[in-house]
Amino acid sequence: MATTTTINSADSSNGVVVNGSDSFDYAEIVVVRHGETEWNCDGRLQGHLDAELNEFGRQQAVEVAGLLSKETKVSAVYASDLKRAFETAQKIAKSCGGLEVVQDKDLRERHLGDLQGLVLQEAAKTKPEAYEAFVSRKRDQEIPGGGESLDQVSQRCTSALQKIAQKHKGERVVVVTHGGVVRALHKRASPKGKPGKILNASVNIFHISDEGDWVIKTWGDVSHLSNTMYLEGAFGGDKNSG
Repeated sequence: MATTTTINSADSSNGVVVNGSDSFDYAEIVVVRHGETEWNCDGRLQGHLDAELNEFGRQQAVEVAGLLSKETKVSAVYASDLKRAFETAQKIAKSCGGLEVVQDKDLRERHLGDLQGLVLQEAAKTKPEAYEAFVSRKRDQEIPGGGESLDQVSQRCTSALQKIAQKHKGERVVVVTHGGVVRALHKRASPKGKPGKILNASVNIFHISDEGDWVIKTWGDVSHLSNTMYLEGAFGGDKNSG
């Protein structure tokens, strides 16, 4: 069973150290939600649709890149291939030694089927069947129009992160992805835990071993965003939209 430990975000530069002892039996994965998009501001469901960062989102990407460039060396940067995640990752990769961003479709947001592109508040009227499937929270409930179930997106993204961890044992890597994915990763590490709101450009650090043990080291750090605006409602990263 995966264990969960949370320490202060101020300690997140300590590299591969857990509970005060050195250990190289795991990878340190810094999971970052992408920066803000206009669709986030509009309350519009993105899913696999390819919205770009807005002005604030680009500034958030710069700020999180600056934070990570000052901490323990990053060996690699991975990202969803959707523009909002990839552009955020590019800022980070450039600041962390000019690394190349490795794109991985398995890090994409949950496919939301017929709801993609709709404003959430209007979805219940325009696509009632898809909306009911979305809010049901049944783990095996797929969304009409090709949408994934919670179990499907969880299997996809947790498998992707485990593979990255196995490739980078003893290293620190960054993964840029989406609100729904970050929630699924939290559930894998802490099945009974509550992730709260996943804010744009927030930093969440996991330690993942080859044996499949997942430990949360830091969660929801947005201290680096003190000089820029961000959506406190976290649309796309809260339990009702991501």
